[in-house]
Amino acid sequence: MRLTTQSADTGMQQASTKRPRNNAEAARYGVLRRLAPALKHDMVVNLQAVAMMAEVMGAKLEKGTPSPAEFEASIARMNRLAREGVAACLKVAAWISPSEDETVRLRDGIEECVSLLRSSFNFRGCTLANDVPDSDLEVSRVAVRHLVAASLLSLADAAGKPADLVISAEVSPGFAVVTVRCTLRPEEDGAVDALAVQPGYRVVDWADVQALAVAEGVELFRTENQIVMRVPRMVPNGPLQIAPL
Repeated sequence: MRLTTQSADTGMQQASTKRPRNNAEAARYGVLRRLAPALKHDMVVNLQAVAMMAEVMGAKLEKGTPSPAEFEASIARMNRLAREGVAACLKVAAWISPSEDETVRLRDGIEECVSLLRSSFNFRGCTLANDVPDSDLEVSRVAVRHLVAASLLSLADAAGKPADLVISAEVSPGFAVVTVRCTLRPEEDGAVDALAVQPGYRVVDWADVQALAVAEGVELFRTENQIVMRVPRMVPNGPLQIAPL
């Protein structure tokens, strides 16, 4: 199967020219701005827990010296949460300044996007589902993050109403055809439109998705309610990375 990048106006018309680099950079910035609240939450949640535990320990010390076992257990929990907080901050930093040659298994890369966006989409009355089968196909983490996040945001913004978004894929040895589908929910009498809550930044449109696809070398097209992309396999060629202690 061969997919081609297509125009937003015609839905199926092949794009004839590549978009300038600054269009892709603007699209990346727009997507990151929309992801910022979720990224900030992931970054601070463990650090807030460390601060709360420190306050509890301080209060106990004011009332009297806790037992050595209790003190040791509290220090161990704080150490664990601090490690998790460092790991979370490194993950957030990777969204902002990614490694271009980093690979990820297809389903895992898509799940990173779905997990990050699920809560904010729920507030808008939308559900997210990752129906991508588990496989050993390694793809570019940067490409998957940019295109899947942009596709989800673009389809939800265009729908303007509560909807169910599902990501599926057909996996081949050298590539995967990933489909992001948006299905509007039947309107209920008296229901409040959850999407009346406007995004914290501008909408992500089809031109943004196209610009990112060109920059990442991914072919895709869009119909009324779905985006289909052909994500090529990527062979890892970067140095081994040491996990943070």
